[in-house]
Amino acid sequence: MNRTMYPGLFFRLFYRMVLKTRWMGAKPVCKSFDNTHDQNHNVIQQIYVINLDRQINRWNKIQKELLRIYGGSKIPLRDITKRFSAIDARYNTELPNPLELQINYTLADQLFVEPNPILRKDEVKGNQPVTMTNQEIAVALSHIAVWKLIASSDHPYTLVLEDDVYFHNNFAKILDKAWDELTHACELSDGFDVLYLSYKEVKTKVDKQDISDVLFKPLRGLWWLSGYVLSQKGAKKLLGLLPVYGPVDLWINLHFKKLDVFATQKSIIEQRMDYQSDNSYSILPVLAKVGVFTQAKPLLFKTRTRPTPVFAFGRQGTGLTSLAMALSMLGYRCCSDVKELPETEHYALFSKKKSRVFDAYVNVGSLWGRRCIELAKLYRKAKFIITVSDEEELIQFNQDYVMEEGSRTYKFSDQYDSVLQVYKKLRKLSANILVLPMQRRDKWDQLCKFIECEYPTSQYPAIEDQTQRHLSTNTKNNRNAFQGLIKMQFDSSPWIATSRKEWCGVPLLDVKDDKIWENCLPNDSESFQTFKKSRWSLLDDTFPDNLSIFKPDNFSISSDNIARIMLCKEYSPVREYTSASICSRKSYLFGCFSVVIKPAKVPGLVTGVFLHRNSPRQEIDIEFLGKDTSKLLVNVYYNPGGEGANLEYGYRGTPILIDLGFDASRDFHRYSIEWSPTSIRWFVDSRLVYKRVHWDPTPIPHLPMQFYVNLWPPRSEELAGTLSDYVLPAYSDIKCIDIQHDKLPG
Repeated sequence: MNRTMYPGLFFRLFYRMVLKTRWMGAKPVCKSFDNTHDQNHNVIQQIYVINLDRQINRWNKIQKELLRIYGGSKIPLRDITKRFSAIDARYNTELPNPLELQINYTLADQLFVEPNPILRKDEVKGNQPVTMTNQEIAVALSHIAVWKLIASSDHPYTLVLEDDVYFHNNFAKILDKAWDELTHACELSDGFDVLYLSYKEVKTKVDKQDISDVLFKPLRGLWWLSGYVLSQKGAKKLLGLLPVYGPVDLWINLHFKKLDVFATQKSIIEQRMDYQSDNSYSILPVLAKVGVFTQAKPLLFKTRTRPTPVFAFGRQGTGLTSLAMALSMLGYRCCSDVKELPETEHYALFSKKKSRVFDAYVNVGSLWGRRCIELAKLYRKAKFIITVSDEEELIQFNQDYVMEEGSRTYKFSDQYDSVLQVYKKLRKLSANILVLPMQRRDKWDQLCKFIECEYPTSQYPAIEDQTQRHLSTNTKNNRNAFQGLIKMQFDSSPWIATSRKEWCGVPLLDVKDDKIWENCLPNDSESFQTFKKSRWSLLDDTFPDNLSIFKPDNFSISSDNIARIMLCKEYSPVREYTSASICSRKSYLFGCFSVVIKPAKVPGLVTGVFLHRNSPRQEIDIEFLGKDTSKLLVNVYYNPGGEGANLEYGYRGTPILIDLGFDASRDFHRYSIEWSPTSIRWFVDSRLVYKRVHWDPTPIPHLPMQFYVNLWPPRSEELAGTLSDYVLPAYSDIKCIDIQHDKLPG
């Protein structure tokens, strides 16, 4: 899914107005449809609309579409339509039956459907596996289920629609002409299997055979299964070809030669542009790695107006930490699980100052009790959320609320009584209160309706509740504690705190010794006496902003045990340079990551030492810019969510340049990233040069990441300078890597 393509409010309103003016006056009649029950009558007698239970508004809109078009018996198409309750990716957590759907396919399958001119089969790993996303799995399972219904029905032809489509104004005219040709041609007396009415052609030329001015026979190259006519015979054929492997619209292309497939010369059913897509595409990261994409468009979160502020409370163990993460995923800047707020934030909140950093506060001890009542009086439009354990407690909670004061007989703890008492007082001050049960299956539904926002594409986070943490007594501004810092341009995102002179983040008291990583023996070390392939991998890929492609051949180890990454001018179909990248096979959650390295001093190049992950994207960087190796660039990218959350926002991150006081390219020095649950610290030769705490300016990354060392030329000359081929090859040399990691899950 490309979220950047989701249009703004004005466009959506204008677009919907245009759709309403398609059919002015008489409603179109399409004789290809009829409600006859005669199986020998070659018309479309049934329509299935695949629709998610949580998107009932789409079902309502497509019903209006179907009411505008009449069939041969002058009945609206809505009268022969059935809704199919689609399988929801958010709750479909079990692996599918492998006899029906296999979740892995290959890059070669993708390239068969949509060949790429810069990827020749002999130059790519065609057997490279690709794993379907949860959304792709759910879509495929929904279509398979509809095929079963059609195969067992007594209708010869059925139109299958996804719920995000609309009909062109010439839909009836074109379909009737195509239908007449299909049903009367002598060579098709046995009928057809599939007729595409909605499709998107591949960017390369579609492989097809033209039948007439309204019909063609595709051999490969059609995306989408959002609107197609499927015969009963065709449904049985598709079921006989199971299992599906890969996205269902890709898989069916692989079997076109075994099916009687046709398509209208023009797509006469289109996907709406005013709906935000729930889909995420498994092939996109793979195509990026093999070098198909040569430039990445920055994916920036579109901040929309949210009802603020939001305050949330509840007992320990009722899902408060998960709620805080859910609010963050919806675009709230959320402070959570702390005993008290930083002094400046507390003052701004209770003084209603614009300097307030956060717009959501979850499980903040100093805001509970009478303070919560004060906030309800101060912020009349504020939203309040009370978390409870399950539906049974919710019922009891509401029952206790309506009891008379003199007859209270609570069955819960004193802490629960306290929550109930605050809830009672809040009810007298505000109608904006949600009681959210932790065990409710669709918490997104309740939460999104309450704060009036759209469903996110990722699953609701499931995170173990944290206790309220104390602020560190050392609240000195970290930025003022270090010399030679240059702030570069930051991304604009809900997960980056607004830069203010007095803001020093939310420094949390670590439950462990602040020097936990010092004087520890390395858990994972690499001195390059022997290269441990079980611990490290050499990448064979790239990414859009990288002008080179990584190759294992560009990594070598000398006789004196120095590892070398070489970047050179070497043409390939996807890039003009080659380099190398070393990556840990393990993912780590917290630790100290050290490299003794001598970076390349070549303008236009970056030597990277960093931790990274995707879904959601999080990253902690050390980078040496080849144009000036007397400085160190440190950076953090943060996106919220649990494992698999499809949040990859961020282009620049939050970079800071640090003056080293020496030229890093002249000799080996040790550079370290110390990452704990409460802070990130950067060291040069055991000297602390920079530190970040929670929300200064981002939260601390909280999910496991892999460790990388690489050399690459970015597309941005502003960042690293201009690369000249005359100074190549260039080298970054590594003496050793030491990793001390916490014994935490990951």
